Amino acid sequence: MKYLSKKIPYIALFPFLFVVFCYEFLPLVELAISSLTGKQSGSIGFENFIRIFTTPLYQKSIINSIYISLFSSIIGLIIAFLAAHFCHESSPKVQQRMAMILNMTSNFSGIPLAFAFMILMGNTGILTLLGKNFSIPFLDGFNLYGTDGLMIVYIYFQIPLATILLIPAFNGIKPQWKEAAIILNANSFNYWVKIIIPYMIPSLLGTLSVLFANALAAYATAYAIVMNNYALLALQITSKYKGDVQIDKATGGALAIILILLMVIATVINNYFMKRSVKGRSII
Repeated sequence: MKYLSKKIPYIALFPFLFVVFCYEFLPLVELAISSLTGKQSGSIGFENFIRIFTTPLYQKSIINSIYISLFSSIIGLIIAFLAAHFCHESSPKVQQRMAMILNMTSNFSGIPLAFAFMILMGNTGILTLLGKNFSIPFLDGFNLYGTDGLMIVYIYFQIPLATILLIPAFNGIKPQWKEAAIILNANSFNYWVKIIIPYMIPSLLGTLSVLFANALAAYATAYAIVMNNYALLALQITSKYKGDVQIDKATGGALAIILILLMVIATVINNYFMKRSVKGRSII
C-alpha cells in the first residue's frame, strides 16, 4: 500500500505526459523529418534549408520577422519601462486599476486586435481619415498593410506583456538604496544610471528576449491584416500547409525548424539572464 501511494503522483502525471507526447513531441519529430526530406530528390539532407537561404522570398521573410520582432520589442520595452515605473510609484488603488487594464489589453490580440486597427488606421479608418482631412503627417497616407502598420500593431501588444514582466523587477528595488545615494550626494541621474539600471539589466534583457519570441511567433493578427501578401516567417509556414496551392511539407517543415531555432535561442537567452537576475538579487 505504501509503495502504491508513492506511485500515485507519477500515475497522475501520465495524462499530461501523454498530451505533451502527442501534441508537442510527435509534431516536432514530423517537422524534423519533413525538413530533412528533400522536396525534389526525396533524400535525407539539407536541401530544403539550402533552398530557403538562397530564395529571396524566404530570405526576406526571415529578415522581416527578425527586424519587426526586434524593433517592436525594443520600443515596447522602453514604453513598458516607463509604465512599470509609474505603476511602482503609484498608490495601491492605481496599481490595482493598472493591473486590470494590463490584463485586459494583454489578452486583446489576434483577430479582434486586427479588426480594431482596421477600424482606426485602415485605408478608411477613423484616424486615417482625420489625418487626410487635417493633413496630420503621420496619419496622412498611413499604410496599415505594410511594415509600418505591422510595426505599430506589434508594438501595441508588446507593451502590456513587457509591463507585466517588469513590475516585479521594480518591486524588488529597496528604498534604502535611494537613501544611501542621497547620503553619498548622488543626484537622480547617478542613482538611476549607477544603481537602478545595472540592477535591472538582467530583467530588461530577459524581458526583451521574451518579447522577441512573442513577436516572432505571432500569427493571427498579422494574417488578419496582410494575409499572405507580406513576407513573414510565420505566414510563409502557414502558406505551405493550407490554401489553394499544393501542400509543401518539406519547405514548411524547414521554415518551422528555423522559427523554432530562433525561439530556442531567445528562450536560452531569457533563461540565462533570469538566472543572473535571481543570483544578483540574492546577493543584494
